[in-house]
Amino acid sequence: MFKIQTLNNIAPVGLTHFPQERYEIAPEIQQPDAILVRSQGMHDMPIPASVKVVGRAGAGTNNIPIEALTKRGIPVFNTPGANANAVRELVLAGMLLASRHICQAWNYVGGLTSAEADLHKEIEQNKKQFVGFELMGKTLGIIGLGSIGVKVANAAVHLGMKVIGYDPAITVNRAWELSAEVKQAYSIEELLKAADFISFHVPLTETTKAMINHARLQSLKPGVVLLNFAREGIIDEAALLQALNEKKVFSYVTDFPSTHLKNHPRVISLPHLGASTKEAEENCAVMIVKQVRDFLEHGSIGHSTNFPMIELPKHQQGIRLAIVNANVPNMVAQISAKLAEAELNIVSLFNQSRNDLAYTVIDLQKEVNHVVLKHIANIEGVLQVRTLTPLPQHGS
Repeated sequence: MFKIQTLNNIAPVGLTHFPQERYEIAPEIQQPDAILVRSQGMHDMPIPASVKVVGRAGAGTNNIPIEALTKRGIPVFNTPGANANAVRELVLAGMLLASRHICQAWNYVGGLTSAEADLHKEIEQNKKQFVGFELMGKTLGIIGLGSIGVKVANAAVHLGMKVIGYDPAITVNRAWELSAEVKQAYSIEELLKAADFISFHVPLTETTKAMINHARLQSLKPGVVLLNFAREGIIDEAALLQALNEKKVFSYVTDFPSTHLKNHPRVISLPHLGASTKEAEENCAVMIVKQVRDFLEHGSIGHSTNFPMIELPKHQQGIRLAIVNANVPNMVAQISAKLAEAELNIVSLFNQSRNDLAYTVIDLQKEVNHVVLKHIANIEGVLQVRTLTPLPQHGS
């Protein structure tokens, strides 16, 4: 029986993918095999020794102590793309909110106190202050062409916008999905100088922290609209406030309110709504549950922020060893030697590495006793050793 601890409300449609006969799921559970989380902070939370995997029902993992978990040999899964459509739609809405002064106009109408006879006359006299501009023909610059960035780019093309994108690490799969009409920018600076709207779709890392600073804001076209539905911290707020006051930036639309900017007349702050749709929450829940199940039951690793990806066949018989180890020479040979000493025949062996970490999965014909497992665990550089036995096919 696998034990799953949920730190947030995970959509029930996802949790139903855990077979009841194999899984126990609860917010308060002792010695969990896996932890499922959405937004709850885990940095100050003690992680039990029993935990084998952490699953984030969403894309961002800033709330998870990835470095500490990696040192313990614990993979962290996420669900990139599961909420991509929800964020895409909100980005498009953000462009319209800014370009047509919709929030300001809404507030204006809500504050009118004229009698019915004078209301329309007053509106006609004052509506000129809300004259905006159309998206068609404008240039949208997108920094980060992952699942969300590509969807935003393609949608903007369909709206008649010109689109340029910057992402030196774009994957082959994402490049195939991208409209041929999207032009490539060879630097952030090139994109900033050309765009009327700029949308950010990058994670918060040491490289992207305050990537939009005073110098880069000064290179913008006058009257640009910035849209940040990615992460708080990628824009220097003090420099942005100055650019807003100088009218270098026409409007800033963000999903990450701050005390410095939320009351500025040309800032539209939303309460982190990017993935807040029923569909996105369900997609994320289903995706993360399937990944966690596949890891616990078969050892496969899908979308992980700290482990190599490895897709494994389901093992029908024998024993499977899943070993997390340092990515150093002679590691597989040492493990194989321990198995050979115990006269255990290797049926198949899979090995993948990512940076300083390697993941080794070995299928054996017969049981492995605790003494052999202990010998493998004692090899210098081995972080985790786990045995997997074939599961019944019903309920899968």
